[in-house]
Amino acid sequence: MTERYVVAIDQGTTSTRCIVFDRRGQLVSLAQQEHKQYFPKPGWVEHDALEIWRNVERLGPESLRRAGITEDQVAAVGIANQRETTVVWDRITGRPVGHAIVWQDTRTDALVHQLAREPGAEAAQDRSALPLATYFSGPRVRWMLDRTPGLRERAERGEVLFGTMETWLIWKLTGGLHVTDVTNASRTMLLDVHTLDWSAESLAFFGIPRAMLPEVRPSVGVFGTARSAFPGVRIGAALGDQQAALFGQTCFTPGEAKCTYGTGSFLLLNTGSELVRSTHGLLSTIAYQVAGSPAAYALEGSIAITGSLVQWFRDQLELIASAPEIETLARTVADNGGCYIVPAFSGLYAPHWRSEARGVIVGLTSYITKGHLARAVLEATAWQTREVVDAMNADSGLTLKTLKVDGGMTADNLLMQFIADVLDVPVVRPLASETVSLGAAYAAGLAVGYWPDLEGLRQNWHRAAQWQPTMESVLRDREYGNWQRAVERTLDWIQP
Repeated sequence: MTERYVVAIDQGTTSTRCIVFDRRGQLVSLAQQEHKQYFPKPGWVEHDALEIWRNVERLGPESLRRAGITEDQVAAVGIANQRETTVVWDRITGRPVGHAIVWQDTRTDALVHQLAREPGAEAAQDRSALPLATYFSGPRVRWMLDRTPGLRERAERGEVLFGTMETWLIWKLTGGLHVTDVTNASRTMLLDVHTLDWSAESLAFFGIPRAMLPEVRPSVGVFGTARSAFPGVRIGAALGDQQAALFGQTCFTPGEAKCTYGTGSFLLLNTGSELVRSTHGLLSTIAYQVAGSPAAYALEGSIAITGSLVQWFRDQLELIASAPEIETLARTVADNGGCYIVPAFSGLYAPHWRSEARGVIVGLTSYITKGHLARAVLEATAWQTREVVDAMNADSGLTLKTLKVDGGMTADNLLMQFIADVLDVPVVRPLASETVSLGAAYAAGLAVGYWPDLEGLRQNWHRAAQWQPTMESVLRDREYGNWQRAVERTLDWIQP
């Protein structure tokens, strides 16, 4: 019998990848392409959605060629995507109305402050279970409708469409199917997280026409059949990338948590069928929904700048030639020399949610070398993780016992050890480190019967590495106090 496979399209912030997985969840082939980052103004971040689509068109067939298989051997395709990134395009021509506005972008800061003062703001936040913040895609759509001449009228007539990246890709793959899944829809501020459909009241509050919005569907279920990139193959799943990582880490039981370390870092805790509302600066979000079943919810701590801080260190400061070199450079010193970097490039995300904050480097003396700076870069990721874990423990009433980790930064052993030290819990990396892609593949395969059930997916999870905490509590507490004082110095930098 001919062996069959599942393919994941992992559309990330800096690159797009197509990955072929086999029935054991093992990576068979990978094709990847970076796309250009646009920074037209301070705080603005954009992508060319057409460039990203062209990459998918090329990478799909390339991933199959590298695996030595054909489309008829692919059981399904699943999509994981950078969330909140906002695309508006012409229904007829298929051309985007300008660049996509990326999740890191803070241009809606003034609009968000304006909306927060309007009647109905509290109710909109209650329905979405999200705070009013520049992070989410709903305010970005409103900003585009307000700033682009004639766009609102076209949107009301249904001539232009809105979507996050999975919606855009499904529309292009299928030749015009306009759909989204509950995880991405839950990041717009437009979805009622209880009814799992667009809220008429929230649409009215944000001033967004219903005609431009996609149909909301479960994350795990057949969306349609691809005509391009994977012609004839069913699209079996779509999830926001962090929810896909939770799925790939097989965190199907309430209380299980993972953190993905990529461009940003995201810690999700499965709370089951109960929506837990945070009082400590976390997000309440939809974890996933299997067609025919209730949605599972999660608490999430979102950190905007982690891996992208290493990229900044490499590309803007030019202190290293490649990202992996930062570990080597950081190991040239024993500690940070009293230097701390708080990378609030786009404001502070969880648990602070301060969009006016901006990054700082504190504790500089003539003693500081680029090795100390490299160490401070890595430590910034660990201390931001500590802040989120503290908030998650307080909200959930639980104490984190182990942190499952994934993403590109987990290859940095010094960073993983430091995270274990500052959390004072073991840090565990699975054998399959590409858990975002794997989660999309798992979900797609589950939708078409390639895998029978969730328990079958759990059997594919295997530990590859583990780091035990070794830091003394006195040192941990002192360093955390220094970090918190550094964070205070980022606040109130940008005035309304």
